Amino acid sequence: MIADTATQVRAAARRSRKPRASGESASLERLQHLAEARVAIERVSPEIDGGRFPAKAVVGQNLRIEADIFCDGHDRIGAAVLYRHAGERDWREASMAIVDNDRWAAHFTVERQAPLEFTIHAWRDLFASWAAEVSKKAGAGQDVTVELSEVRPLLVSAIEGERGDDEHRAQLQEILRQFDADADVNARLALLLGGAVTRLYRLAGPRTNLTVYDKVLRVWVDRPAAAFSAWYELMPRSQSGDAGRHGTFDDVIARLPYVRDLGFDVLYMPPIHPIGHTNRKGRNNAVKAEPDDHGSPYAIGSEEGGHDAIHPELGDFASFARLVKAAREHGLEVALDFAIQCSPDHPWIKEHKEWFDWRPDGSIRFAENPPKKYEDIVNVHFYRDALPSLWLALRDIVLFWAEKGVRIFRVDNPHTKPLPFWEWMIGEVQARYPDTIFLAEAFTRPKMMKRLAKLGFTQSYSYFTWRNTKQELRDYLSELTRGEERHYFRPNFFANTPDINPFYLQWSGRPGFQVRLVLAALLSGNYGIYSGFELCEAAAVPGKEEYLDSEKYEIRAWDWDRPGNIREDVALVNRLRNEHAALKDFTNVEFYNAWNDNILYFGRRTPDLQSFILVAVNLDPHHPQGADFEVPLWEFGRADHEQIAVEDLVTGARFDWHGKIQHIDLDPAVRPYAIWRLDGEGATS
Repeated sequence: MIADTATQVRAAARRSRKPRASGESASLERLQHLAEARVAIERVSPEIDGGRFPAKAVVGQNLRIEADIFCDGHDRIGAAVLYRHAGERDWREASMAIVDNDRWAAHFTVERQAPLEFTIHAWRDLFASWAAEVSKKAGAGQDVTVELSEVRPLLVSAIEGERGDDEHRAQLQEILRQFDADADVNARLALLLGGAVTRLYRLAGPRTNLTVYDKVLRVWVDRPAAAFSAWYELMPRSQSGDAGRHGTFDDVIARLPYVRDLGFDVLYMPPIHPIGHTNRKGRNNAVKAEPDDHGSPYAIGSEEGGHDAIHPELGDFASFARLVKAAREHGLEVALDFAIQCSPDHPWIKEHKEWFDWRPDGSIRFAENPPKKYEDIVNVHFYRDALPSLWLALRDIVLFWAEKGVRIFRVDNPHTKPLPFWEWMIGEVQARYPDTIFLAEAFTRPKMMKRLAKLGFTQSYSYFTWRNTKQELRDYLSELTRGEERHYFRPNFFANTPDINPFYLQWSGRPGFQVRLVLAALLSGNYGIYSGFELCEAAAVPGKEEYLDSEKYEIRAWDWDRPGNIREDVALVNRLRNEHAALKDFTNVEFYNAWNDNILYFGRRTPDLQSFILVAVNLDPHHPQGADFEVPLWEFGRADHEQIAVEDLVTGARFDWHGKIQHIDLDPAVRPYAIWRLDGEGATS
C-alpha cells in the first residue's frame, strides 16, 4: 500500500492546472515545478477521450496499463502504476517494465467489483544508472575506484530513507558493512552488481525526480458476465407448444431445462408488457389486424398498464418472480427488453401529454423510420416540458424491474434517444445496482455505437451479423480487438434477432447455421441466438431480411426436435466456451495463415499458453473446401520441423502434428468447422 501517494497525485494535478502567471517569481516557481517533474509520461493506455470516460474491466481480469516513459540523458528510470478501488484510501503499486522503444507496461488483477482509478508515476533510479555505467567501464577494463566511492551515499540514502521496511534497511546495512570492510575493488564491485542491491534500492531507495502523470484515470469494473455471456432469446407467448394458446411465464419455466442444456446463461425476452389495441399490427406486419391477432410486443401499453405492468396473458408478478427464481436455479439470468416506445393506448399519453409530439390538427405523431411507418407505436420526446419528469420516470422503470430481480436489460434503439439521458440513467441505476448490465441494440453509425459504449452501455450489438467473407471478418475483428475500442466496446455477436433474418442464413442451409454459430460463439466473449436458430429456421419475407410468419406478430409452435437441427453444435460450443480459459478473453483473437479464402482460421490463447484453441471454419456452406495451414509452433518456441500434441475438441481424438504446415478438408455436408486444442506439454520435439 502507498499511503502518501495521494499527496503526490494531488500535487501533480495542481501543477497541471497551474496558471502561467507573469513576473519573475511566477516564472521561477514554474521553472522549479518543471525541473522536478523531469520524467516524461505520455500516451497512457487505457485513456478514453482524455479521461472523459472510464475504460472497462471485469472482476478477475488481468488489466494491462501502458505508457511511453522516458527521460533526458542516459539515466535508468523506474515506473509504476498506482491504483485503488472506490472506497480505498491507500494506493497499491504495480511495477512497470519496459516493452520496447520507451513503451512501458504493467499488469494487475482486478479483484473486486468497484470502480477503479489509476495513475502512473516514474522516477530516475540513481543506483540502476550507476550500476549500468560502472558495469560498462569495468567491462572495458577501466579503473572504477572513483565510481565505487560515489555509490556509498546512494546506499546510505536508502538506509536512512522512509520507503523501505526494517528488513530492507537491515539487508542494505549489512551490504554496506561488507562494502566498507572489503578493500578489494573487484570484490566490492561484485557485491554491488550481484542484483540484490538493485532490488533493495528499488524497494527502499529514494525516487529522484518523482513525476506523477497529471491525470487520475478511471476504470469501470463489471462482473464477469459483462464480458462473457451466452444469450438465448425467446418469445414467451410462443412457449406453450400450441399456436392457439398464448404462452405464460410458467410455460417459459418448463422450457428452462432446454435452454440450460444448450449451455446458455442468459434468457432474454422481448417486452412482456400489455400490448395496445389502436392500430395493432396483424400477421406478417399487416397494417390491419384480425380480431384474434396479438399484435407486436413493442407496442407497449394499454388500459392494463404500461412499462411497469405485465401482459395479463403471460401471468402476473408472482409468476414472474417464479420465473426469475427458477431461471437462477437453472444457472440462467433473465434479461428484459427496455423499449421506450408506447402504444397509442399507453397510460402515459393521457397522464403526460407533454411527453409526446402532437400535430397541428391535435393528432399524435406516430413513430416513423422512412419509408417504414409504425402506426402502432408513438415515441416520447425528451426535452421541453418532458425534462426532467420523463427522465426520472424512465429511470424508475428500470429500477422497478431491478428490484424484481432483473439485472440485465437489452435496450431497444438507444441511438435514437439523447446521449445525455443514457449517461445519466445508466449511472443512476448502477449507483444502486452496480451489477446491472445494459446491452445496446444500436445497429447504426460506428461512432455512435462507440459513444454509447463509452457513456455506459455494457455490451453492444455489432456488425458481425453482416460480416461474412474471410476478409470482412478478419478486418472487423482486428478493429474490435486491436483498436482503442477494445478498452470499452464489448460486442455481443448475435447471429440473428426477431428483426434480422440475415440473407446468408436464408440461402446457406444447415451448414450456414453451423458456420455462423461457431463464428459468433468462438470469436466473441458475448454472443446470442434467437430461438429457431438452432432449428435452422430461415423462411423469409421475399427480398427482405425479415422472418416470414414472424413471432413479432403471431404465436408460433415449434418442434424443438425437428430433423436437421443443430442443437448438438450449440451445446458443444457453449461447453467449450466454459471449459477453456482461452475462449473467455475476447481481445486475444489471432488470425493465422490458411491458404484458401473460403477458410477462416484463427486461434485464441492465454498468456501462459496453458489454454490454446485453434478453429478452422469453411465459410462456403455449399462446397467442400481444403487448405494448407500453419500450426503456430513459434508461439511455443518450437522450430518449424518439430511436433505438438493436439486434441480434436469435436471428436475427442488425440494425435500429434509433425511440422508447421498441415492440411484440412472441411465438407459442409459433414461438418463445416474444426476445433483443436494444442497441448504444449504433451508433445516431444
